[in-house]
Amino acid sequence: MPSERIRDHAGQGATTVAARRRRLRADRARQLADLLRHQVLAGGFPHGTLPHEAAIGADYRASRNTVRQALDLLRAEGLVERQPGVGTVVVAEKYPHGLDRLMGLAETLREHGRVSNEVRTAGPVAAPAPVAERLRVPVGADVLYIERLRRLNGLPLSLDLTYIPLDLGTALLGADLENTDVFRLLEGITGQPLGHAEITLEAVNADAHSATVLQAPRGSAVLMLERLTHLADGRPVDLEFIRFRGDRITMSGLLRRSL
Repeated sequence: MPSERIRDHAGQGATTVAARRRRLRADRARQLADLLRHQVLAGGFPHGTLPHEAAIGADYRASRNTVRQALDLLRAEGLVERQPGVGTVVVAEKYPHGLDRLMGLAETLREHGRVSNEVRTAGPVAAPAPVAERLRVPVGADVLYIERLRRLNGLPLSLDLTYIPLDLGTALLGADLENTDVFRLLEGITGQPLGHAEITLEAVNADAHSATVLQAPRGSAVLMLERLTHLADGRPVDLEFIRFRGDRITMSGLLRRSL
């Protein structure tokens, strides 16, 4: 009996060691995937082809299995794919969206191509309580509601749901919403510049409607940006709920430490 208990304990110990090794390899694979992802997004592979697995392993002192797991993670994200006779190549491009300047999408991505807007809905609706509170209008008062699918170089990028006070929104109904950022239109209508915006950014799963419109897999992660924009005089004029395809956009900004 004692010998059986010793064998059982030894077996459990071996299982624990093996599990720990798998966990450590998975941790290292995630770390390596993060480093390789950064290089992919920063254009670190100018010809679009990643080094051979052995070269990656040598550069990062990682085992062959760890490198393969890291590349599998990037493949699952849709960033790279394995091509026979070629190797691992970059197949997706993410576009940078800054968070330290208040700009419309076309202004933000002007260096990367043309942003076009498909206006799916535009018209007055009764303001729900959370919208009325943020825009400082009476609950139930009419506001302009706009739903737009925004594309970059023809590819679906974001689904924007926008609420604007109706005294400004009425003028927008006759404007070129398909080719012009709402920010520019608001500045033209009011005769004053935009001042600041309050933003919240979080990851959410795409609902059926959003996934269909964005041509993304249902349940895939999207970046949800909630933004309340004010004029220079402080008046809130634009409340937006923007769902970005997470596989096509990266958010970045410059933060300064202040205590």
